Amino acid sequence: MKSIKFLSVLLVISLVFTSCKQEKEKEEVKKETVENTIKYIVKPEATSVKWTAYKTTEKVPVGGEFTTLNFKEKEGASPSEALNNLDFSIPISSLFTKDESRDEKLKTSFFGAMLNTDLLKGTIKYMDNAYIASITMNGVTADLPLEVNITDERRVTMKGTMQLKDWDALGALETLNKACFDLHKGADGVSKTWEDVAIEVSTYLRDK
Repeated sequence: MKSIKFLSVLLVISLVFTSCKQEKEKEEVKKETVENTIKYIVKPEATSVKWTAYKTTEKVPVGGEFTTLNFKEKEGASPSEALNNLDFSIPISSLFTKDESRDEKLKTSFFGAMLNTDLLKGTIKYMDNAYIASITMNGVTADLPLEVNITDERRVTMKGTMQLKDWDALGALETLNKACFDLHKGADGVSKTWEDVAIEVSTYLRDK
């Protein structure tokens, strides 16, 4: 009789253990399935490109943006996978600073003094745990290191500082400074246009 009771207890324990194990396996499979369905999608309509240039000896900032950014939406299982190898192009005609006169001078005297003045082209790359933007401008392709901040794995900000000499664009910068000579004078009477330009790209990684 005692043997039967003992066997019954063992059976109950075995059934409970098996049930718990099966539930745990189901939860793990469910979790894995959910994780495998998570997507990070970057879309042009959710992306903006802003820039800040500088004038006068005091380095007064002049902000603007490109209102059009062309690329095919791209997805990945992680933010870095979605952003890596993303090819883009930016029409110079979409340059906008809220000042029509300034816009025209930038388009004609700066970009107009370069080679291939219609588009800026590039590719965002993720290598060795770092992001860069390989940008083609003025017929020159050079890398722009990016400082990337991803909040909640969805909202992305990429910042970098272009040195125009890396794109052989100092001649175009000089042409722009001549066109804006008086406007770029500071309190010291010196007209100056700086060769560094801050870039900020913002996007939101959608899930569908």
